Formats: sequence, C-alpha cells, structure tokens
Amino acid sequence: MENKSPLSPHIQIYRWHISSLVSISHRVTGIINIIAITLICLWVSLLFFGEVNYALINFVLNSFLGKFIALGLAWSFSFQILSEIRHLIMDMGYGFELQTTRITGLVVIFGSILLTIIIYLLGKNLI
Repeated sequence: MENKSPLSPHIQIYRWHISSLVSISHRVTGIINIIAITLICLWVSLLFFGEVNYALINFVLNSFLGKFIALGLAWSFSFQILSEIRHLIMDMGYGFELQTTRITGLVVIFGSILLTIIIYLLGKNLI
C-alpha cells in the first residue's frame, strides 16, 4: 500500500509570503541583471567595429520595445539594490521578526517601483 500524500509542504497547501516573493524575485532579477550587464558591455564594445553597428542597436533601444526593456531593467536594478540592502541588514542580525520581514519586503517592492518612476522622470528631464 502506497502513501500518496506529499511528505513536505506542497504547492497546493503552501501559503505564499512576502519574504518568499521577494526572495524568488531577488534571484530572478539577479539573473536578469547579469544578462543585461553582459549585453550592455557587448553593445558598448560594438563601438570598436564602427558606428553603424552601434547605431542599429541604438535604433532598437529607441523603439517602444527598447524603452519597455530599459524601464524593466531600471526596475530590476532598483529591486536588486533594495533587496541587497535588506539582506545586508539581515546579515547584521536585524529584522528577523515576522512583522519586520513583512514591512521590509513591502518596502523593497514598493520602493523599487518608486525608484523606477524617479529614474524615468529623471530620464525625461521632468525632475
């Protein structure tokens, strides 16, 4: 006779927490940022091969899709920075209480959105 019930918390019974969301998002944005930094370095290195290659990528970045990607990367870097600050504080031994982890998780999420809006407004010379 076989026991079909899961031995550990299963996705159907596990409740998501802010800390789980921030942790998973931190890892995903880290991977996205590594890829983005690599592509930015390759883009800048195209200057060595002539202005035509650089202008082509510049044309793509000025399109709607390029602007969307740039805005997404601004959010990704903002999220990563705030999440790293949160982890640094936790590495010092602070912020492990349940209420504090919820608050700092929400600060990371909403702070990254606010930083992205500020970066966008700075880019448009509106502030």
